[in-house]
Amino acid sequence: MRQNASAVRRPRGRPQLRPDEETRRLVIEAANAEFQRCGYAGTGMGAVAQRAGVSTRTLYRLIPTKADLFTTVVTDRIGHFMLAIDDRALDALEPAEALQRILVAYARLTLSRETIVINRLVIGESDRFPEIAAAYFQHAIVRTTARIANWLARETAGGRLDVADPQVAAGVLRGMMVMDPQRLAMRGQCPASTLEEIEERARICVTIFLDGCRGRSVTWLAKVEPVLAQGL
Repeated sequence: MRQNASAVRRPRGRPQLRPDEETRRLVIEAANAEFQRCGYAGTGMGAVAQRAGVSTRTLYRLIPTKADLFTTVVTDRIGHFMLAIDDRALDALEPAEALQRILVAYARLTLSRETIVINRLVIGESDRFPEIAAAYFQHAIVRTTARIANWLARETAGGRLDVADPQVAAGVLRGMMVMDPQRLAMRGQCPASTLEEIEERARICVTIFLDGCRGRSVTWLAKVEPVLAQGL
């Protein structure tokens, strides 16, 4: 049975070869590579489109400006950190284990070679392009700090921790975990941290944060002093 030709119409134009989400992923990977290689000033939208294998028209449709492109690269990297510390996975762990997972994920993000290069880019070019400093601060530093602070607040609300100011505590944890190795790596004074080094540093940070640095006898005395005082 022949169908009416007017009832079956072919879509106009060339058929779409891939969905926008897949194309967007190719663009983000290409943009990250170009920013890593050429810096912000040296990266052109045409070069990103060529590396991604898409037309500039498609690139501008998906991500209109280079500033948007940089922000997208940053938020994509932060997204991997967010996935690594999913609330449901953390809720199944004891606070010490959960905090160690958070810190390891944060350090693997922050101390990676790609992130170090992006940090250098922001520091070196933010005077000429203040939009990249604003994007990095808002989408990297603020978001990761807020994510850690939210976990601390949830644990405090559940009675498992007692943190007076989760936002400040999150900043302290970030500094303890990555400040020194990040600074040394950015200066080229040491290689990128290995996973074993990151995990060991996380264990130390968790111990300091949750238990403090007091010896066992001091901790024991602090617990029994109130009881002794009641008996006197």
